Amino acid sequence: MIEQISRSLTDPSFMVALVVAIAVFVTMFTALPALGADPLKARMKSVALERDELRAKQRARLAAEADRKRRGLREQESVGMRNIVERLDLRRALADEATLAKLKEAGFRGQNPLTKFLFFRLVLPFVFLALAVAYVFFLGGLPQQPPVMKMFVCIVAAYAGFYAPVLYVSNRASKRKASIQRAWPDALDLMLICVESGVSVEAAFRRVAEEIGGQSVELAEEFVLTNAELSFLQERKQAYDNLAARTGLESVKSVTQALTQAERYGTPVAHALRVLSAESRDMRMNEAEKKAAALPPKLTVPMILFFLPVLFAVILGPAGIQVSERGLFPG
Repeated sequence: MIEQISRSLTDPSFMVALVVAIAVFVTMFTALPALGADPLKARMKSVALERDELRAKQRARLAAEADRKRRGLREQESVGMRNIVERLDLRRALADEATLAKLKEAGFRGQNPLTKFLFFRLVLPFVFLALAVAYVFFLGGLPQQPPVMKMFVCIVAAYAGFYAPVLYVSNRASKRKASIQRAWPDALDLMLICVESGVSVEAAFRRVAEEIGGQSVELAEEFVLTNAELSFLQERKQAYDNLAARTGLESVKSVTQALTQAERYGTPVAHALRVLSAESRDMRMNEAEKKAAALPPKLTVPMILFFLPVLFAVILGPAGIQVSERGLFPG
């Protein structure tokens, strides 16, 4: 047995086979890392992920510091306003439920916008009155009017300053409603797709807010806020009611009522969203057709004042020039 083993070890062919086997094993051992994942790439990927995490943390820290500084400046600026409003009790005198609702519809939420609104309603009448008095009595404005008329103009300016914040808030609310109304049918279509695909209502609100932001920032903001309220409010119905109150639109109110009934009675949400989405699209088309139908009457006066005189001049101008050249009308 020993002689056979020694004979095999000293056999040249066996030695060649052994050397070849060792070479193949070493080659495979060396080539396996090259065939697998590149350690350098994995290392660089981990470094890149770590760098992104550090960058995100740094950005979050800088954003938190900037927000804290901005909030501190706002608080310092609004301390004097809040003291004046509380000392004069302007909330009881000038603010009611309609005022609060209008501020919400305009996108102003919280106590700070209400404080600024009341403060400006108190200060702007005196500012407008002072500007009117300076213009009328010191700068020589309205020189041909009697003193009674000048005093009347000053009083009207004071009233204008008193109602200027109301007009600003109403204008802001109208523009916000128009933006939400234009994007609402598309948002309902996206929400319907999300709900039919099995996504929850909260995730649907979040996804639609991400997609609809390019079309209407106001609607995306409302969806994000509603999603947050659905997470921490005790009653989900309150979150839907808040969405309807902040927008002030009947179409939004119909959708929130449908969502509330669906969660209370277990009715399918997709069917209600499909019907309401079709109604919203029809309403948007009707509004567009109404504006198109109202366009000809609105263009009548500009056409009479600006287009027809030019048209007559272009048509009758050459004839008038020819008649003048022939000498029928001495020039």
